[in-house]
Order: sequence, then C-alpha cells, then structure tokens
Amino acid sequence: MAGCAATGIVGRVSLQPPPSGSSLPPPPPPAQACYRHPGRLTGRACTRCGRPACPDCLVSASVGSLCPECTRQGRPSPAQRLRFWNAGQHDVVTRALVAANVAVFVVSMLSGGDPLGTTKLLVKGWMYSGDVAAGEWWRIVTSGFLHDGPIHLALNMYVLWIIGPGLERELGRSRYLLVYMASLLAGSAGAVLISPTSASVGASGAIFGLFGAYATGLWRRGVNPFRTGIGVTLLINLGLTFALSGVISVGGHLGGLVAGALCGWFLLGHPPRRQPSWTYLVPASVAVVAFALALTASYR
Repeated sequence: MAGCAATGIVGRVSLQPPPSGSSLPPPPPPAQACYRHPGRLTGRACTRCGRPACPDCLVSASVGSLCPECTRQGRPSPAQRLRFWNAGQHDVVTRALVAANVAVFVVSMLSGGDPLGTTKLLVKGWMYSGDVAAGEWWRIVTSGFLHDGPIHLALNMYVLWIIGPGLERELGRSRYLLVYMASLLAGSAGAVLISPTSASVGASGAIFGLFGAYATGLWRRGVNPFRTGIGVTLLINLGLTFALSGVISVGGHLGGLVAGALCGWFLLGHPPRRQPSWTYLVPASVAVVAFALALTASYR
C-alpha cells in the first residue's frame, strides 16, 4: 500500500506531584490604613520602620521608600550639612574680600563729597601719618579697604580676583587671609616710611603681597617666577609703580611686596595643604610687626 509516512517524536510529560502537606502561596497581606491618613488603605509600608503608608506619604530612598519621620531622621544634622557645604565651596575668602572692598566703596560714595574722588569716608579712613600720630590708629587698617574712585577699585579687584583663588587653594583660607592682612598692614607701614606727608588708600599693598608670596613660593619649588605670568606681571606693575610715583604709593607697594614674599618663603616651601601648624605664626608675626612699625613711624 503506497502512501507517505511521517515521522515524529511523541512524548508524555511527567509532572511531579506536590509534596504532601504543601499548599498554595499565602495570599498577600490585607491592605492596612495609612498611619497618617486612617481613611486610606494601602499595601505599602516604610522600608525602615515598617509602618503602613500611602504613596503620598512615602519618599523614595536609595533602597525602598521611607516615611516622613524616617526621612528626617536620616538627614545630616545642621552642623554636618554646614560642613558639607563648606567643603564644596572654593575661593570663599577672595570673594569675601572683593565684596568687602566693593561694599566699602559704595558706602564711601554715599557718605558725601565727590563720589568719583574724595569722599568724607575716604578722608576719615585714609592712611596719613599725622592722623595716626593723633591717635587714629585704625587708619593703618581701613586705608587698605578704601579706593579713590571706581577705576582704582576696578583695577585692584580685577587683579585680586585673578591671582587670589589659586593662592587661596594653595595656602588654605586661614593662612591666605593672614598673608593678605599682613601685606595690607605692611603696605601702610611702607607708605608712612617712604611718603610720610602723603595720604594713601587702596588694596594694592595687599595685592602686591600676594604677588610676592606667589613668586617666592614658585622659587622655593624650583620654578623661576620671572619665566611665568606671575613674575612678568609683577615686573610690569613694579615698573608702573616707579614710573607713576607721583600718583602711586611706592612705599605701599614695596611694603606689601616684602611682607608677602617673606610669608610665601615660609608657607609655600612645603607641599600643598601640608604646611606645619607653626606656619600660622609667620604671617601673624609679620602683621604685628608691620602694624607696630606703621604706628611708630607715624610719630617721627
């Protein structure tokens, strides 16, 4: 009998019977009322404390969801949040110094007088040996935050904004601020020593100090500063200082430069962020000596 044959595999599947005594998976737990909204039934719960909570109350976390109470408990304390924020901030001191100088200038313009020149606040705060000898010692400090017009302010703040951040990160905030203030006070002392009959204002003494610290720090680490932009800029500004000596305070610039270079020699001779604790004493001592020198030189 002719025909076609088909081949194939026909099998029978063997199923294992469930073990005796077993049952189906237990049904899900019944919905419970949200602990914050008793009228709402929910099948979800806080991953940490296990309290039932509706989706509106739960907050997504890295693992599961948390109720509002557990979320608050897991947050860092205000002190910790402040430390975290502070660690993420850069150039804080430089920005604060720029803001302080700008704020003082605005107040100076509002104090009366010529807003583009000599204002009442300028007269009350500038560095003049006769006024310091009369007991107004604060001029040694306040003169470094006053400026004779917007162009004077803009030039100084621009240079500070450019050079300050790198040195602040290198020294750390505290040492950087100490070097700035030591250079400012030394600038006042230099102004009194070289031009005792002239009044002076401006942050350039402090800024020259930052240049000096940067240059000596490079030198201590085997880099010729005069082959870098720092050294070239310093030389250009020194040239302008002597060329315009009738307008620019030579003593103020040189005093700040010497103080900053002295601080940089001790502070920046170490690897970044590894300055010994005693290095705080260097700019602090320079500041005290500069203030005393400015005070005594005013009585000559």
